[in-house]
Amino acid sequence: MTEKQTPTTPATTTSVATTGTGTGALVSEQGKTSIADTVVSKIAGIAAREISGVHDLGGGTARAVGALRERIPGSRTNLSQGVGVEVGEHQAAVDLDIVAEYGVAIADLAAAIRRNVVDQVERMTGLEVTEVNITVHDVFLEGDEPDEEPATTRVQ
Repeated sequence: MTEKQTPTTPATTTSVATTGTGTGALVSEQGKTSIADTVVSKIAGIAAREISGVHDLGGGTARAVGALRERIPGSRTNLSQGVGVEVGEHQAAVDLDIVAEYGVAIADLAAAIRRNVVDQVERMTGLEVTEVNITVHDVFLEGDEPDEEPATTRVQ
C-alpha cells in the first residue's frame, strides 16, 4: 500500500428517543426537546376532526362554551376542545370526547379516529402514543343544529 490508510471513524450518533416514526430525535447529545401538552392536544384535535363521521369534539358544556367563543368577532376555533392529553418525555396518551354523526358505525369511527390520531401525533412529535381513549357523548341529527338567524326583537 502506497497510501496511508486510516480507519474511518463513524459520525457521532444520537440516541433516538422515539418510535422511529418521526423525523428526528427528541433527546440527543446536543440537548433535549420538550413538547407541550397543548401542541399534542391541537394535533390530536385536528386529526380527529379530519375523520368523516365526527361532527364535533367536546362534551355538552365544552361545545356550548366553544359556540359562544366562536360568536366573538376575531376569535378562533379552539382546536383542542374535547381533547385531554398526558405527555411524558417519550410517550403521550390522548383522551377524546366526540359527537358522532347519526348513521356512522361508532366502532369503525373510533378505530379510524384512533389510527389517524396515533399516526399524526407520532409523525409530528416523535412521541409514542400509548393509548387513545374515545368517549362518544352524543349523536348528531340533522335537525339538532340551532338556528343561526337572530331572534326577532320586540322593540326597535
